[in-house]
Amino acid sequence: MTPTSLLAAAAPALPHTDSNGRLLLAVLLSIGTIVLLITKLKLHPFLALTLGSGLLAAVAAVPFDKLLTSFSTGFGSTVAGVGLLIGLGAMLGKLLADSGGANTVADTVLARTGKRGLPWAMALIAAVLGLPLFFEVGVVLLVPIVLLVARRGNVPLMRIGIPALAGLSVLHGLVPPHPGPLVAVDALKADLGVTLAFGLLIAVPTLIVAGPLFARIAERWVGPLDVPAAPGTDSAPGTDSASGTDSGGPAADGTPHGTTAGGTGTATATRTALPAAVRPEHAPRFGAVLGTILLPVVLMLGKALVDVVVDDPKAGVQRFFDFIGSPLIALLAAVLLGMVTLGRAAGFTKGQVSDSVAKSLGPIAGIVFIVGAGGGFKQTLIDVGVGRAVSEWATDWHVSALLLGWLIAVLIRLATGSATVATITAAGIVAPLAAGMSSSHSALLVLAIGAGSLFFSHVNDAGFWLVKEYFGMSVGQTVKSWSVMETVISVVAIALILPLGLIV
Repeated sequence: MTPTSLLAAAAPALPHTDSNGRLLLAVLLSIGTIVLLITKLKLHPFLALTLGSGLLAAVAAVPFDKLLTSFSTGFGSTVAGVGLLIGLGAMLGKLLADSGGANTVADTVLARTGKRGLPWAMALIAAVLGLPLFFEVGVVLLVPIVLLVARRGNVPLMRIGIPALAGLSVLHGLVPPHPGPLVAVDALKADLGVTLAFGLLIAVPTLIVAGPLFARIAERWVGPLDVPAAPGTDSAPGTDSASGTDSGGPAADGTPHGTTAGGTGTATATRTALPAAVRPEHAPRFGAVLGTILLPVVLMLGKALVDVVVDDPKAGVQRFFDFIGSPLIALLAAVLLGMVTLGRAAGFTKGQVSDSVAKSLGPIAGIVFIVGAGGGFKQTLIDVGVGRAVSEWATDWHVSALLLGWLIAVLIRLATGSATVATITAAGIVAPLAAGMSSSHSALLVLAIGAGSLFFSHVNDAGFWLVKEYFGMSVGQTVKSWSVMETVISVVAIALILPLGLIV
């Protein structure tokens, strides 16, 4: 998604109400209703999000025909973007699982890293992958490996899942070339190189605190989690592919069952079993697996570098890299390459490769619909004028520019659920304050806004549902782990940015 389309997505399409108080009441009631419907009445999240959007429109006095247009637009744009990436990621994950490629990666990580070092290794891997990747792309690439490492290493899922998510999220919010920071850099006329340098400086300690260190706390808060099946595999979430038995994963309503028969809730350290019809004689080599996984990273990083060096949208080389470095094309290329380097190299016939890819799409249909509904609710929030209301409230504040940028981004993030929209809107509000700033302080203002845009992801964020469904958690468990982790990232980052602003 280009910065232009992101800005267009942030523009209100529904007639907003005249009362900011009524708008605030509508937001609180709709979010509270969604949580209540899912947690107490066990309603499917897709239906809960749809009904929550209707309640939002009713309380905010928005015509329902306009609501349908807004919700459908948000649903469609989310599925067109994130949904396609989830589908391609599931295909790649299925090839990794069926060919034994995921076993190869897990074996290598476990052989070279002790159990204590696994959270740090996963944080590092996620950070490297997250440098050029969109958050959703990183999730669909990492989840199969995280789940398999947790199962094979007999490590609690939260202990390595949180560091992996933190690595992706920190880079997404603080480091260009992600779209949010790039748009903020442009809006505030900040220096891209200085922003990148400061972003990496802030990202490292933030990742350490929010990743491996917070993972220990999240593990105790969430409690034992059984490792669900990897996205796109034949086994339903909570089913051990080796035995076909229920391992206590999420039920149909998304809430977890009880612990395993042993009562420990930990995964057994077994290799992922492969269907007998497609069992390969030998797994692909680690180099081939790593090259396939890193192909999207290389393509997107190449696009980012060309954008910086060439900086001419009409140039043929930049147009070429813009095409091959887009998330959709990069992941599609990885899937096509994986058919050869994973499937065919592992001894699959052409029919078996096709069968493996085809079976990956069925299990993710529910995830796509939930994430799409989250996008529809988010777009409804934006279009009823939440961003406009926050902007009006912000005009009366008298605080430092760095703290103001962070606070505005926090409010918009909480209200709309979109980190990118929060970054774009907050950057537009504080842009006049950056006019007389030095390059260092304008770069720090970009980072302050990016940090605020990550604050407390909850039910109006499509990423919340993506993480919940992939890791087989309930809403409460997702709040205790993912939502709090996002808040830790935001708070730690601004706690580092503010004193740094006094030094540089």
